[in-house]
Amino acid sequence: MKILDVCAFYSPQGGGVRTYVEQKLRIGPQLGHEIVIVAPGDEDAVIARGPGARIVLIKSPRFPLDRKYWYFNEAERLHATLDAEAPDFVEATSPWRSAGLVADWPGRAPRSLVMHADPLSAYAYRWFGDIFSRQTIDRRFSLFWEHLRRHSRRFDHVVCANSDLARRLREGGVAHTVTIPMGVEPGCFSPAHRDPALRARLLAACELPENAALLLAAGRLAPEKRWPMVVDAVNAASRDMPIGLVMLGEGREQRTILRHIAGNPHIRLFTPERDRRAFARILASADALVHGCEAETFCMVAAEARASGIPVIVPDAGGAQDHALGGAGRTYAACDPVAAAAAIRDVASARLSEQGTRNRDQGPSTLPKGVGFSGADFRHGAPASTRTMNEHFEELFTTYAAAAATSRRAA
Repeated sequence: MKILDVCAFYSPQGGGVRTYVEQKLRIGPQLGHEIVIVAPGDEDAVIARGPGARIVLIKSPRFPLDRKYWYFNEAERLHATLDAEAPDFVEATSPWRSAGLVADWPGRAPRSLVMHADPLSAYAYRWFGDIFSRQTIDRRFSLFWEHLRRHSRRFDHVVCANSDLARRLREGGVAHTVTIPMGVEPGCFSPAHRDPALRARLLAACELPENAALLLAAGRLAPEKRWPMVVDAVNAASRDMPIGLVMLGEGREQRTILRHIAGNPHIRLFTPERDRRAFARILASADALVHGCEAETFCMVAAEARASGIPVIVPDAGGAQDHALGGAGRTYAACDPVAAAAAIRDVASARLSEQGTRNRDQGPSTLPKGVGFSGADFRHGAPASTRTMNEHFEELFTTYAAAAATSRRAA
């Protein structure tokens, strides 16, 4: 099949969507499909990414709230590109205006709306959740719900990567909702990448000795990620034990987060590590991953931590919570820094205890293959069972092929 992804929020500067797109461009042709990404950009351009994979950029304005992104502003030019490409299947990967543009395209190809964003959790619930119930907020944002319901009837699928979002959409009357979880880059993340010397250097950067616990946080520095809450939770937990936090990220909230860290030498903010292999070493060398966002549609970094054999400390809402299943980590009440601190304290305590045992035994602790983390026993070991992106795209494209076959028979 020729699969065309109308990707409104692709940016070469990074982000989860870019990571997803790059893997689609690589894996799709391996599975026998041609992949075309259509995205807005500064200039019209075609970027080849090997046989059967390319990015088509349409000159568009910059997005005013985040200058790393652009937005489609001319339906005619987008529709002309779709006509010229004549795809077998079309994806809209943003629930905003581009979903309507794809739905309005008069072409025959079947199409899906892929929920790479959860706007209600990221914005409405976060802004008003301390004042109103979710039911009240949903009623206040009925126009957005109707937008989703109306468009869902014009798409063959509304694809979600986590069960929580899919459930909420179905309960809200969004049609054709399916859950197709994502996965991690195959062959990249593993406990075998754990590097005690790297761990020691990261702790030293936090002005802590090797017998402290090392937490890692990674992601965009955006309000919905709730990094100030994570900082507060780590500060509270570190009153009882030595804990260092290394944060990897960049974004418009950088100054706010640095002010919140307030010069604490045990919490360090660094730029993201773009080299995937180097990032895999950092992740495996940490003692746990901590995350604050309850609006994740999948939470790729938590999946990568799970594959790296380290426990995750994540909210009990949104896509992040799925990665703590099977004993692979600890969830806490979303948006609650006290609950987050308690979860950090539990995991860090277990890791410090394990470190002491490891030092006495003069060797690393091991777990049988397939054993994850359960209860308060968050020992570093073999990764919990983790889905790969190959499996994700195989399931996704099989779903698309069935819809395309049905469309051809109907035609």
